[in-house]
Amino acid sequence: MIQNSFFEKRQRSVQEIIDFNQLDGILFTNLENIRYFCGFTGSDGALLIVRKETFFLTDSRYWTQAEEEVKQSRIIHYKKKPDGIASLLSDLKLKKVGVEGSSFTLSSYQFLMKKLGGEVEFISLEDEIKNLRAAKDPQELSLIRAAIDLSTRSFTHIMEMLKEGSVEREVALEMEFFMKKNGAEATGFDIIIASGKRSALPHGRASAKRIDKGDFILIDFGLRVQGYHSDQTRTLVCGKPTSEQSKIHQIVKEAHDLAIKAIRPGIPICEIDRMARDHIKNQGYGDYFGHGLGHGIGLAVHEDPVVNGENKGLIQEGMVFTVEPGVYIPQWGGVRIEDMILVTSQGAEPLTYLPAELTVV
Repeated sequence: MIQNSFFEKRQRSVQEIIDFNQLDGILFTNLENIRYFCGFTGSDGALLIVRKETFFLTDSRYWTQAEEEVKQSRIIHYKKKPDGIASLLSDLKLKKVGVEGSSFTLSSYQFLMKKLGGEVEFISLEDEIKNLRAAKDPQELSLIRAAIDLSTRSFTHIMEMLKEGSVEREVALEMEFFMKKNGAEATGFDIIIASGKRSALPHGRASAKRIDKGDFILIDFGLRVQGYHSDQTRTLVCGKPTSEQSKIHQIVKEAHDLAIKAIRPGIPICEIDRMARDHIKNQGYGDYFGHGLGHGIGLAVHEDPVVNGENKGLIQEGMVFTVEPGVYIPQWGGVRIEDMILVTSQGAEPLTYLPAELTVV
């Protein structure tokens, strides 16, 4: 259970944004943000933070759950969410309200404008809100580490299944079963197990294919513990690797290591993407690395910061994100090595800890 003091601190950070932007409050409808700021884990609701108080709005399905979970917020009941939000905004006589630009829908906007007679101005906030969750606090890091530990155990558990003749989908099912049996709320995403030519598919979900001798086996897996996620990838080989397989795996590992070594607070995020990408390009495989270097991870599997060549934002202490360069050659195979790192004042602290060397099974 997250301590009340964490929610107080998080809500104060919102109130600072309210003051800075001269707003009367900020309305949250994104469930991950609602959980972050008040602790509610259900599947519907709304949160309004004003200068001196916080209100959580919910319906009868969650009254009991809200009483148990919601911290540092006054609970408001409604029958229909749009009406409940409109009523609260009207009762509080708010005039200028910030909303999440990416999740506040057009239909919600139109309803509230009509219901409130246009008396409330809604201000779209995007980066200001995203940045609030970018740096992880100690409670979050504890849960992320727990997710990583269980995820790592699940990988170790299925290692003996990774052999010639095994079916990708059966290995993935065993991995998912182990995760949930041992405390995971859910997998973070559909487990990726792609062998042979299928390993060239960056998101090649487990199929009915059997692993053949000589195959690369790309495994991307993650899970959720108390709302927080893990995400890591390893590429193995079934039987003795060819010289080309060893070469490409080494190139990807070098790009991975270069990027992690360069991470420190204050440098542009795009710079670490460039370092990994340039290394792969200089080795002749630049056309086969098409996705960004990584992504933030926490309450969502993919959240800020986006780690790619376009993000000119600066790396901040406390950020947690993945570093996952890859080379994917159609009709041949692919390699990705993915780890989660924490940005400290000294640089990058790896959170995931599986060996990154090419493993033969």
